Amino acid sequence: MRVLASDEVSRIETEGASRADTPASLLVQRAGYAVAQFCLAHFKFQSVCVVCGNGDHGSYGIAAAQVLSGIAEQVSAVVLAKDANALSAEAAAICDSLATEPLWVSEEGDFKYEAVQQALEAELIIDAVAQSRFKASLQGTARKAVEAINQASGIVVSIGVPSGVEPDSSVPVHEGGSEAVFAHGVITFVAPNPAHVFGRLTAGPIAVSELGVQPSLVSHETGLSVVTAQEVRITFPARPDEAHKGDFGHVLVIGGALDQAGGAALAGIAALRTGAGLATIACPKSSQPTIAGFAPELMTEGLAETSAGALALSARDKTVELLAKADAVVLGPDTPRDDETAQFMRWLIGNCAVPLVLHDIGLPDMSTHRVEKSDDNRLRVYILDAEEAAAFLGIDVDDLHTDTVDAARRIATQTNSCIVLKGLRTIVAGRSGETWISMTGSSALAKHGCDDALCGIIAAALAVPRPNRPALLRELDVASAVYLHGLAGDLARDIFHENTLLATDLLETLSDAFRDCELQSDRGLFYLRK
Repeated sequence: MRVLASDEVSRIETEGASRADTPASLLVQRAGYAVAQFCLAHFKFQSVCVVCGNGDHGSYGIAAAQVLSGIAEQVSAVVLAKDANALSAEAAAICDSLATEPLWVSEEGDFKYEAVQQALEAELIIDAVAQSRFKASLQGTARKAVEAINQASGIVVSIGVPSGVEPDSSVPVHEGGSEAVFAHGVITFVAPNPAHVFGRLTAGPIAVSELGVQPSLVSHETGLSVVTAQEVRITFPARPDEAHKGDFGHVLVIGGALDQAGGAALAGIAALRTGAGLATIACPKSSQPTIAGFAPELMTEGLAETSAGALALSARDKTVELLAKADAVVLGPDTPRDDETAQFMRWLIGNCAVPLVLHDIGLPDMSTHRVEKSDDNRLRVYILDAEEAAAFLGIDVDDLHTDTVDAARRIATQTNSCIVLKGLRTIVAGRSGETWISMTGSSALAKHGCDDALCGIIAAALAVPRPNRPALLRELDVASAVYLHGLAGDLARDIFHENTLLATDLLETLSDAFRDCELQSDRGLFYLRK
């Protein structure tokens, strides 16, 4: 899903409203239902107060009040206008049909009225004050409304962005004493803005409803996309009834020295849990009994090993046979501990013809052979943390954090690979030039084994035989896998606790993550984060 500037979103909405199949009244109605659906999905309440400005978001808020009036026991609408003449035709028409007369607020002093004060005591407050293209500080009744919302004790859901936030800003919202609404959840429309991705608008859910509007061709100023269930459903469509295991690919995991056997097993099990038809762990012979004991579904192959128990160069012949049967390969976790193992890994990276996922291996030395590497069209996916990325670029970690998107793009260009740069917002930068951001996942995943699971999930996404699949969609598959991994982690965190979550818990909640993505698609409500 593209991240668009507010002007681009507004242009799409205007064009949609001008078409016969999506008139403005229908879009307002759809937005109202989406807001109500979002609120009901995440919060418990019996009373509602919708605080509306006289712009497009205000219209959506009034429509939400109409929908919720048939659900909640009490619904009030505080409208920042003198009367309905200041509203759009669609909003004015809805006001006429509300069960309760709106509370009109045209001056700051009107907030002192008892009826307004009582309305703001509602269990749920919907913030629909600012317009979608808000770019300046709030003034007058709008500023007073934000103060009143923040002083209220109810749950707050913001439409678009929390009022007081510039949608095109990438600055964290409450840094520098920002006078903005503190929201428990945010729902926006058509497409997310930069603030939804970088602004840290809320600790709660952030969702997008496209309103059934087909986005027109816009300049896409940000050049960024955010991953949602929409992309997951593209990567993982429904399985055909007549399918067999070969239709979903064979993942080969190479690694798993005895002291890291669990990581290799986790990658293989994650691949199967994500939908791969087959998974084989090719490991040092001394690790084979241990890995085989983790799950009966895993196939194992013992490879020649060094005296230190790592993969030996003489394992190449057997590996060639295994590569011929694989649709995607995971290399690692198995940090090279001697020259022979490092030489084996370099040989594998150079000779693997199928998509290769690398973790805890290190980035290639790009000081030589740049021309040859730039002509290599084989997909290589490197999973990195901030320290690894900063070391490759020769910069401090603090400097990297000032623009992680640019850092990931530079590494992708220099290595001719797809880069997964982990963090609060995980960046997936493709060699195609496209960049995706996944907002799922949390510090609960900062635990040994979770990255191994990620490797297996990515490999499963890439292993499905899809002849002639464009490189761009292959990279989208990587981004979808990253989102799915983070979502499964979020669901596991909510079931257990951020301190107690294990990688094996994440594997258990992958099925819930898939169902959640299906539900998002069915409802047309896509989450950047839940």
